[in-house]
Amino acid sequence: MKALVLSGVAGTRLRGCPLPAELVPVANKPVLEHAVRNLRDIGITEIGVMAEDEVAEVFGDGSHLGVSITYLRHDASLGLAHCVRTARPFLGDDDFVLYLCDTVLAEGIGQIADEFARLRPSAHVLVDKVEDPRRYGVAEVDENSRVTRLIEQPLEPRTDLALIGVYFFTPAIHAAVDAIEPSWRGKFEITDALQWLVTHERDVRAHMYSGFWKDAGTVEGVLECNRELLMGLRTDIRGIVDSESRLIGEVVVEEGARVVRSCVVGPAIIGPGTLVEESIVGPYTSIGADCRITESGVADSVVLNEASVHDVSGIEASLIGSRARARLAA
Repeated sequence: MKALVLSGVAGTRLRGCPLPAELVPVANKPVLEHAVRNLRDIGITEIGVMAEDEVAEVFGDGSHLGVSITYLRHDASLGLAHCVRTARPFLGDDDFVLYLCDTVLAEGIGQIADEFARLRPSAHVLVDKVEDPRRYGVAEVDENSRVTRLIEQPLEPRTDLALIGVYFFTPAIHAAVDAIEPSWRGKFEITDALQWLVTHERDVRAHMYSGFWKDAGTVEGVLECNRELLMGLRTDIRGIVDSESRLIGEVVVEEGARVVRSCVVGPAIIGPGTLVEESIVGPYTSIGADCRITESGVADSVVLNEASVHDVSGIEASLIGSRARARLAA
């Protein structure tokens, strides 16, 4: 089995952040890395990634994560089904997972992977109930978890079951993506391809996701994902914590980091090469590599690499960009 990861297919960047959304760190790992690790955990090592050049510069061939990454070109404006069509030479006739990497799934995808392997329907989609299904592809499902109808962003949804960004496919999907026409949005929709399978009496199943998931394509989404993933943190001190500092709760201090005359309340991560001096780092905070947090207070926030915060207290629920400089105005 292979995987096709759609990274930045909308070309989006978080406001005020120079990084593409898939490179923004959640619990000090890029969003895309969480997707790759989830795929690796179910045994997939051949991964095609549709991404901007910046992503290839960060992830390389994927060997440091135990996978092999092939980078594929795409035109994001034409839709997810078009991405599958474009990736056909890479996918061949293998079963594969289509994974939208902006979706952070804290408990991984092991359950649906096992179910797909046991039942091997033509397609198996991950769904969950949402408050506003009009923003999603929506599935109608019978009592046996078979999908009976799908529609993209309906104005009047008949269910609240949304497709949440992970799809397992057999090669049957290729005939479907070749058969469909552009939607009212001008895109080749993956929901239309799935509906084609349903209409042609192919087995399409839905699996209800029971864990935490969130779209990390917004600042609010990044912060919520960061909180959730940090809750699984375990203390690991590889850097230096001086005798005048206190660590409370689960705290990671990575190699080369220094905590000096400060208090860090977990769950929190202090990235490699970072200095925290005469400061308070509150819970649910991830501080990246080579940052400087001095005479300041930061909580419930994500601080990207090489950022500097000096003499600023009360920073909460914030995303501080890489190389940003924050200090109290004179």
